[in-house]
Amino acid sequence: DLDVISGLRLGADDYLAKDISLQQLLARVVALFRRVEALSGGAKDEQLLERGPLKFSLDRMEVSWKGVDVPLTVTEFWIIHSLIRHPGHVRSRQQLMDDANVLVDDQTITSHVKRIRRKFQQADSAFDRLDTVYGAGYRWKPDTDSG
Repeated sequence: DLDVISGLRLGADDYLAKDISLQQLLARVVALFRRVEALSGGAKDEQLLERGPLKFSLDRMEVSWKGVDVPLTVTEFWIIHSLIRHPGHVRSRQQLMDDANVLVDDQTITSHVKRIRRKFQQADSAFDRLDTVYGAGYRWKPDTDSG
C-alpha cells in the first residue's frame, strides 16, 4: 500500500495491479480518454465559419447575416453549409442533396434555395451572394472586399 500511496502522491493518476483483467484495463482506458476529451472540450473553440458578413455556427446551428439572425430549417442549414465551404465553386443539386442528407427531386432543392434567398433578403434587401448557375447548380459568391 505504501508504494501505491507514494506513487499517487508523486503525480500518478492511477494504479494497476499486475493481475488486472483485460476488461478492467479496457474500461480504465476508455474512462481515461473520456476524461481527456471532457477536459479538452471546454477549451475547444466553437466551429464558426465566417464569409464576409455571414457567420455560420456549426455547434449552435445558427446563421446570421450582418448581425441579423437568419432562421433556417435543418435542410436549408446544410445546403448553406455545403455552399459556403466552397465559396466560388458550383455545387450541383445532387451535391447539395448529398451534403444536406436528403433525398428529394431537383425542384425541391430549387424551392429550398428560393426560401434561403428570401430569408437572407429579409435580413438584408441587398443580399446577392447566392448565385444560380443555370444547368449546373448553385454557387456562394466569395467575399470581394476581404483582403
